[in-house]
Amino acid sequence: MPTYVIKARDAQGRSRQQKVTASSAREARTNLSKRGLQILEIKESQGFSAGSEIDLSFLNKITVKDKALFSRQFAALVNAGVALVRGLGVMAEQCRNPKLKKILLQINTNVQQGMSLSDAMRPHPQAFDQLYVAMIQAGETGGVLDEVLNRLSKLLEDQARLSNQIRSALAYPVIVTIIAVTIFLGMVIFLIPVFDGIFKQLGGSLPPFTQLMVNLSEFLRNPLYGFISIAFFVGASILLAQYYKTPSGRLNIDRFMLKLPLFGDLIQKTAVARFCRTFGSLSRSGVPILTSLEIVRDTAGNQVISNAVNEARKEVQGGGMLSLALQKEKVFPPLATQMINVGEETGEIDKMLMKVADFYEDEVEQAVKALTSIIEPLMIVVLGGMVGSILVAMYLPMFKIFDLVA
Repeated sequence: MPTYVIKARDAQGRSRQQKVTASSAREARTNLSKRGLQILEIKESQGFSAGSEIDLSFLNKITVKDKALFSRQFAALVNAGVALVRGLGVMAEQCRNPKLKKILLQINTNVQQGMSLSDAMRPHPQAFDQLYVAMIQAGETGGVLDEVLNRLSKLLEDQARLSNQIRSALAYPVIVTIIAVTIFLGMVIFLIPVFDGIFKQLGGSLPPFTQLMVNLSEFLRNPLYGFISIAFFVGASILLAQYYKTPSGRLNIDRFMLKLPLFGDLIQKTAVARFCRTFGSLSRSGVPILTSLEIVRDTAGNQVISNAVNEARKEVQGGGMLSLALQKEKVFPPLATQMINVGEETGEIDKMLMKVADFYEDEVEQAVKALTSIIEPLMIVVLGGMVGSILVAMYLPMFKIFDLVA
């Protein structure tokens, strides 16, 4: 039977905390209410006791798909007039993700105690981030929670679709690179030594390119050198990750990513589409423009674009126009800033942002297809070149062998 940690207030107004064993949180709350205690907070104890199950929910990840599905189903319940507490209970009961289920149960408990839904979601950023909570709060204030939940599900589904397109474009070169490197290392480590022994028995000097491959083979077969190589790459990766965590490092790396020949344009278009889609959804839900810009700044995904949005927010706070502020930063494409300007002039900036988002999401899709068409033949050439270099290194000495045999 689970144990719950209860924070309550007694009849004299004094706060107290105690542990209660009960079959459910509702039973624990009922038992304490009968004793005249006002429940402030109730949560399940994380301590391990004999016979209790080990909580492995931290191993589960709450995906965008999980949040989108929850938003759409919860919107249907709210639209049907189901009470929040009952709706959250239904969603928690049918949730297949243990981590999300646990969070929904905690949110349901807090809502039962009088908390608003947005305030109950705020302590769980791993499931409901700042964007999600802000839109829920706006929906509660405007009495359109079901509409906001539908917008959230649409926003999350669009984000997932965009991420899947980019991930699918990168999957092919990554897989081909792994296969190419594996084949190359296998031939260098296992095949080159066999031919090297034959060449040494016949005598004579090896061509420079073949000797280079033999030296590389000896280097890779040496455990010490192999350990040093692995340690070097691991250390370099750790240092790069630590550098990226610093403000200047993140800015420099993100600026470099935007200047990459093939991927820079794709990263920029993806960021513009995300900015417009998120900002448009927030504006349409009734979130204030400064709060929306703050949320978009924190979810930009690129520090250069985040800085540009932050500067634009300062301009808007001082009474300036968003489109002119973004144009001044020279990060967003002219087409995007001009369309946002038209939206500001007509008073329909949310509709215009959605149109810009649709346009650039289509641009991202086309860019992904173009990138894939370029990478595929390029990776085939690289794979053929790596394997061909091994074959050339083995066949070059054969001409000398024929001379020695003759």
